[in-house]
Amino acid sequence: MMLKLSGIKSIIRCRFWLILLPFIAACAHPITIIPNKTPERIETSLSTKKVAYVISEADRNNQVTTSGGGGDKVTYYPYRDLEKAIRDALRAVYTDVIAIQSNADTKTIADNNISLIYTPEITTTSSSDSAFTWPPTYFRVELTCSANEPNGKELTKLKVTGSGNAEFSEFKINTGLAGSRASSDLSEKLRQEILKNPALQ
Repeated sequence: MMLKLSGIKSIIRCRFWLILLPFIAACAHPITIIPNKTPERIETSLSTKKVAYVISEADRNNQVTTSGGGGDKVTYYPYRDLEKAIRDALRAVYTDVIAIQSNADTKTIADNNISLIYTPEITTTSSSDSAFTWPPTYFRVELTCSANEPNGKELTKLKVTGSGNAEFSEFKINTGLAGSRASSDLSEKLRQEILKNPALQ
């Protein structure tokens, strides 16, 4: 009888861990992907245009989940964390840069004499080559950014990709380091894409 009870307890324990294991292996860890470096602003070379970029509160509060290492996942806020990358890229080109909630905010656009409006769309992916640690070792950010005149006419659509890598030994500094490096890469590439287009100067 005791042997039978022991066997039943072992089966129950085994089933418990089988149920729990997927949840343990699929933890979502919060990280930030704020850039650790952005383009330098050189006052003497700036365009005199005043520009705006659109990021709504809904965008800022949009949390996403992508892959980490060891079967785990990471969560973060792409628009909130990448706002600095976008803003600083624009500030490295133009004298004045402001944030607006919507392209329909005509009063703010008119009051600030805005010449161009940038509207970003962001997608992200991440992965890791480690089976034992959860921070991502590779991160990719894709930005599609439309540049419009205040009347709504689209001048161009910029497409930029930033990527970043980080090694296990670096994670003590920042578990989202691969994402931060991807954001920094994106910021510099966005600046370069804007400077390539005469219509945006």
